[in-house]
Amino acid sequence: MDEVADHGGDDVEWTVVLDGWVDGTGRTPEQILKGLTSTSNGAATGSGNDMGGMGGMDMGGMGEGMTSPMLGGAGDIAYPHYLANGRVPAAPVTLTAKPGQRARLRLINAGSDTAFRVALGGHRLTVTHSDGFPVAPLTTDSLLIGMGERYDVLVTVGDGVFPLVALAEGKQGNALALVRSATGTPPTASARPTELAGKVTLSTDLTGTDTVLLQKRSVDRTHNLVLSGSMAPYRWTLNGKTFPDTDPLQVEAGQRVRLRFQNMSMMFHPMHVHGHTFGLVNGGASKDTVIVRPMQTGEVDLDANNPGKWATHCHNIYHAETGMMTTLSYPS
Repeated sequence: MDEVADHGGDDVEWTVVLDGWVDGTGRTPEQILKGLTSTSNGAATGSGNDMGGMGGMDMGGMGEGMTSPMLGGAGDIAYPHYLANGRVPAAPVTLTAKPGQRARLRLINAGSDTAFRVALGGHRLTVTHSDGFPVAPLTTDSLLIGMGERYDVLVTVGDGVFPLVALAEGKQGNALALVRSATGTPPTASARPTELAGKVTLSTDLTGTDTVLLQKRSVDRTHNLVLSGSMAPYRWTLNGKTFPDTDPLQVEAGQRVRLRFQNMSMMFHPMHVHGHTFGLVNGGASKDTVIVRPMQTGEVDLDANNPGKWATHCHNIYHAETGMMTTLSYPS
C-alpha cells in the first residue's frame, strides 16, 4: 500500500468539524422540529413549499430558496451560523504549517440539515479516504460533504494565509477556517475562493482501493427503499411508512445484501446504515453514508456480518425524526 493510502509521510494533520448552530440564538433544535411539524407550510426557519404530488409520486418540498444545482432541495433550516471547529467565520480557527509541507485534512460534517461545499483558496485537494476507508486518490477543486460523511484530503501548503471555506450548499452563509504558513492579512469572513466554482467531487465519484473492496459474490437479498416526503405536513417516509411503523429490513447472517435507495422526492438524502460498511455498486467506494440525489437511485452492497438491530436512516436528522428510518435486523 502506498503512503497516500496508509497515511504515511504527512507533515501535519488537521481535523475540521463542520456544523450549523442555533443553540444560544433564542431557539433550540427541538423548537425548530416542532415548528416544522406544526406550521401549515412545514417550515420554521426558512419557509417551505409543498410541492404536492406529481405523476402519482410524493414530491418532497424544500425550504424557500434552499436549492442547489447538484442536490435539488438542499435543506429545511436557514441556520444563523455555520461553524468550523465551533468557531463562527468572524473568529475562525487557524491551522498552521510551513510552506511546502504536506497536510492531511480530516473533514467531518456533523451538521443536521446542511451539506457543505469545501475548498481551500489557492490549493487543490487530493481525496484519499471517505468515511474512514481508502479510495483511489482523486484531485479536485472542491468537495461536497453530506451530513454524516467524513473525508481525508491532502494538500501541499502554499506560502501565505488561505481561506478554508465550507459553503452551506444551497443556502446563505459559510463556515471558515484559516490555513496560515506565513505572515499576511487574513481573508474576510465571507471569502469565496474561485475553487468553489471549479470541479466538485461527491462520494459517488470515488472508487475504493483493492484493499477494501467487497469480495465478488452474488447478492442473496435485495431491499428496495423508496424515499419520499412532503413539507406540509412535514413527513418523510421509507416505502410510504414512517418509523416506527416502517418494515424492518430482514436479512440472515452471512448474506450479501443489496439496498436500493430510490429517491422519489426533490430533496437530497444522505442515507446511513449503522453497524456496517457498504460498497457503492456504481463507483465502488466503501462507506457508511451516501448521498442520494433527487429522482435518482443509489445502490449499495453490504455483508451481514454484524448481527443485531441496526438503524438505517436519512442523516438529515429532521427527516429521520419525522419518519425516514427503519432497522436492519438479524440474529447471529
